[in-house]
Amino acid sequence: MTVPLEPEHFAKLSIFFPMWNEELYIHRAIRAAKEICDQLVQDGEIGDYELIVVDDASTDRTGAYADALVEADRRIRVVHHERNRKLGGSIKSGFAAATGDVVLYTDADLPFEMIELVRALRVLRNYEADMVCAYRLDRTGEGLRRAVYSWIYNWLIQLSFGTRLRDINFAFKLSRRRVLEAVELSSEGSFIDAELVVRAQKAGFTILQIGVDYFPRTRGVSTLSSLAVIRQMLGEMARLRSELKAPPTGRPAGR
Repeated sequence: MTVPLEPEHFAKLSIFFPMWNEELYIHRAIRAAKEICDQLVQDGEIGDYELIVVDDASTDRTGAYADALVEADRRIRVVHHERNRKLGGSIKSGFAAATGDVVLYTDADLPFEMIELVRALRVLRNYEADMVCAYRLDRTGEGLRRAVYSWIYNWLIQLSFGTRLRDINFAFKLSRRRVLEAVELSSEGSFIDAELVVRAQKAGFTILQIGVDYFPRTRGVSTLSSLAVIRQMLGEMARLRSELKAPPTGRPAGR
């Protein structure tokens, strides 16, 4: 008699959203995340969940809205930055605050439908992956300039670090806790997406990717393609490349 194998159970899912001046999106993002997480709990895919807002010193009502959401729901938490720490600092704060055994990072403008999380969790479980990253199936909605910048950037990352991801900066990274415990991130800017993948890959973790429908931002302003952001990304990329190419320090064991 064959005994069926019990599927892997995720005790707790953490989802966090880095936010800077996202008062137009915060309620929609939390509502969509809560809806899919309640479904995942009901279906037995996860045991519990938490939703974390990382308020990166917003100057609008994002922080106040986040505090109100916390008061209304025990599963919602907020991390406030006293100063603006950009995307890298916000992602590091989100990972540090998350307590789940699986953690999803994404943007407040919901660049994909949250139902994709169901598929990503199953890929993580069924294919015994350590991280699942998504790529955009159709990028025409973001404009030609952004699409060209992204293609060049992805090519540079692949060339410099041997990665195989098609859309390394897309805000859909689902990771097991063991990945986050093994890698130490240093980037303060938007290069942190690539740094997470590169360091996880170098540590030997299995990374899979799935394609998702993409929904571009319709409210607020994205700063990802600004010259200052691009300069910082390239600078942090060069520093990581130098670090990984440098010989290990310290004396070999037994000498």
